[in-house]
Amino acid sequence: MAERKMRIAVGQFSELTDEMLRFAVQIGVGGVQMNTPRLPGTTRWEEAVLRELVRRCEAHGLTLEAIENVPIHFYDRAMLGLPGGDEQIANYQETIRAVGAAGIPVLGYHFMPNGVWRTSRTTPSRGGVQVTSFDMALVEAAERDGNRDETARRDGWINGFTGPGDTHGPFPAEAMWANYEAFMRAVLPVAREAGVVMALHPDDPPMPAPLPMLGGVARLFSDVDGFKRAERIAEASGAGDAWALDLCLGCCSEMVGGASNVTAMIEHFGPRGRIAYVHFRDVQGTMPAFQECFLGEGNWDPVDVLLLLKRSGFNGFLLDDHVPHMDGDTPWNHRGRAQAIGYMQGLLAMAERVAA
Repeated sequence: MAERKMRIAVGQFSELTDEMLRFAVQIGVGGVQMNTPRLPGTTRWEEAVLRELVRRCEAHGLTLEAIENVPIHFYDRAMLGLPGGDEQIANYQETIRAVGAAGIPVLGYHFMPNGVWRTSRTTPSRGGVQVTSFDMALVEAAERDGNRDETARRDGWINGFTGPGDTHGPFPAEAMWANYEAFMRAVLPVAREAGVVMALHPDDPPMPAPLPMLGGVARLFSDVDGFKRAERIAEASGAGDAWALDLCLGCCSEMVGGASNVTAMIEHFGPRGRIAYVHFRDVQGTMPAFQECFLGEGNWDPVDVLLLLKRSGFNGFLLDDHVPHMDGDTPWNHRGRAQAIGYMQGLLAMAERVAA
């Protein structure tokens, strides 16, 4: 079997169109990832549907490297420990089996029942591009005024509780940890048997201790210690080899401490083989306020980080993630993604030369 090497994929799209597959080939990558693909099924996915995704990728000479995220409503009650959670876990187990049977090696997931938050989608950055940003002061002001949701709609925030309509919070950290542990003990053995690696994504935005709440729900994966605790839970499940990270470097950079978190995460989890794949993006600033940016303009040095990944033994794939919206770009940001992927391709070629 050929040795696996660090490589680059294109992803973060939900529909596997012919145009998207041609773009992947034209941009020079060998694999794709899909995020929350739009597939039939209101509670789970079936093998035949997933296998068709694999077939279509292979027809273009591409590998479907991973699927990241099922719809939140597939497991929101499980995340929150609400009635109906056990049924959701049973369906999630069936989805894992279908993913494995279809030949997809990685299923990414998060533990944020109220999703990703941003307080702007149109913050100006280099040359007038638009990027997303987050400012906790705006959230706090809207919550004090009692009009958070109204403000979010008016100003185009990305936020809001996406869980069941009968949800009542708050959901403190230790309750959420108990829910996470129960979820892992249920799904990791199934993933191991199915040949699927479960890849955990950090919180976005990460809420630092001692007040890790956002919208009434605690965020568990907002610092390095939280991931180490999750690793211990995985090992205690008896199926720890099915647990890894979808290491979003942007989220790690958003954490208090910025670039130091990126280094610490790679140094700890890389040599353990715990990094399934990497979101290669960055931000300017750290919590409680930050904005996204082009590679090379953020908190961490892309050259240093790619070399650190190489030295750590990482042999998964790097992925474009959130990118700036350039003039004349598409809603999926083809231009911004082409720029990011080209940047990563150059870095990877350099890293291979240095390591040779």
